[in-house]
Amino acid sequence: MDTPPDRPARQGVGGRGTVAGVSSRRVAWAALGVVYVLWGSTYLANRLIITDVPPLLSGGVRFAVGGGLLAVVVAVVAGPSALRMTRAQFGTTALSGVLLPAWGNGIVTLGQQHVSSGLAALLIAAVPLYIVVLRALTGDRPRPATVGGVAVGVVGLALLVLTGSSGSGGTVGSAWWGPWLILLAGLGWATGTFATTRLPVPPNPFALAAVQMLVGGAVLLAVSLGKGDRLDPAAVSPVAWWAWAYMMVVVSLGAFSAYAYALASLPVSTVATYAYVNPVIAVLLGVLVVGERFTALQLVGGAVVVCSVVLVIAAERVASRV
Repeated sequence: MDTPPDRPARQGVGGRGTVAGVSSRRVAWAALGVVYVLWGSTYLANRLIITDVPPLLSGGVRFAVGGGLLAVVVAVVAGPSALRMTRAQFGTTALSGVLLPAWGNGIVTLGQQHVSSGLAALLIAAVPLYIVVLRALTGDRPRPATVGGVAVGVVGLALLVLTGSSGSGGTVGSAWWGPWLILLAGLGWATGTFATTRLPVPPNPFALAAVQMLVGGAVLLAVSLGKGDRLDPAAVSPVAWWAWAYMMVVVSLGAFSAYAYALASLPVSTVATYAYVNPVIAVLLGVLVVGERFTALQLVGGAVVVCSVVLVIAAERVASRV
């Protein structure tokens, strides 16, 4: 993955010593824990929402509201000027908004109609592997250890896809192409992530995220309304309403803020561990909360994918220090 070199955690504010440094580091680890749980829980929340709400409509409203709230927070905290972008920066932001929230998350919600939330998370865990492939296609030469990690990941993905949706555990429906939809969503997410590392982006990451969500939400709403999706509020269960609100407010604001704080305070390779912790959280929540089931092959495939991501992140961590 294209990540900046590791940097040491901040040791307090203004050089205030070891005690302040230890306290700051604990807060940073707590923030990373929030990222683990919140981002890992999004797959279960999606499943609870799409039972009663059209998938693309749910995502469109979620990102429109979340992006709007984050933009207000940025304007209040950093000033309206923080939202200003050059034409090139806005172009990158809009492109990544289409690829990340719209393509990535939008297609995930469609796929989750046919696969369990845990299986969806395990398939999306392959995003770092896709980014390595994109790097290779654009002239970068990943280290042999990175290539080996990708090869291991392909084996794990093959196991997950070949087992289909047999472990869907009561999702809305099942289809052989459900896992393939999730893989397609992962390609969009990886491409959007890769693009933001190679193209000009606004200096304020919160402004970037806010506009990404607004653009992605607008695209999802346009597609949803164009295909005739309608919301019947009376048919939406209280659980779905709460899950929807959780995604719009808590995940959109809390998770990204925690991620930004952790990234500023901990080594990048440490923060990158969310890529293989999130799927584990998603699987556990799916099993414990809604009784999702997994076949032995799916569990093996998921473990192989997670291990491959660990290998890739470890290899890139070494490369960043060379």
